[in-house]
Amino acid sequence: MNDYPLISQLKEASDYDKIFNLVKRTVEKTISRRRAGLSLVLTEIPNHIGAYFIEGGNNIYMNITILNAMKQLTTTKEEFNSFVYSILTHEYLHSLGYPEETTVKPLVKKICEEHFGPGHITSTISSHDLYSIYPKLRNLGPGRENNQNFKVVNNFDRSSMSYIG
Repeated sequence: MNDYPLISQLKEASDYDKIFNLVKRTVEKTISRRRAGLSLVLTEIPNHIGAYFIEGGNNIYMNITILNAMKQLTTTKEEFNSFVYSILTHEYLHSLGYPEETTVKPLVKKICEEHFGPGHITSTISSHDLYSIYPKLRNLGPGRENNQNFKVVNNFDRSSMSYIG
């Protein structure tokens, strides 16, 4: 019997929305909080930032340079999805009103360990500096500031959309 049934769903998740649905389910199960109506924006930002959320907003901004590098550096779909899951969980917690990194980082680790196990890659990513796990990320350089190029991910957070027939 698998003590962590969500691992197979994370392995099989085929897009950002499916990963984000796992984020929302696991966060709600752990802290009994949720929200709807978020968008995911992929953009070039300084490479010391994996993603960010602006308080009061509805967008999670993810660093597309790091995202593309992780597609190359990870060796399995599960590992890449675990990276995306960890980043989205972190920013989702910010969107739920947890502004402090000192609160969010241990909470992400707790959520990952609770739902995927302490030995799973989500738990490793959530509890370590990304550059220590993937040192080749240091070769990306500083990244860009004030970049106006971005891509809004279609069909993100679909489960919170209402449909009018």
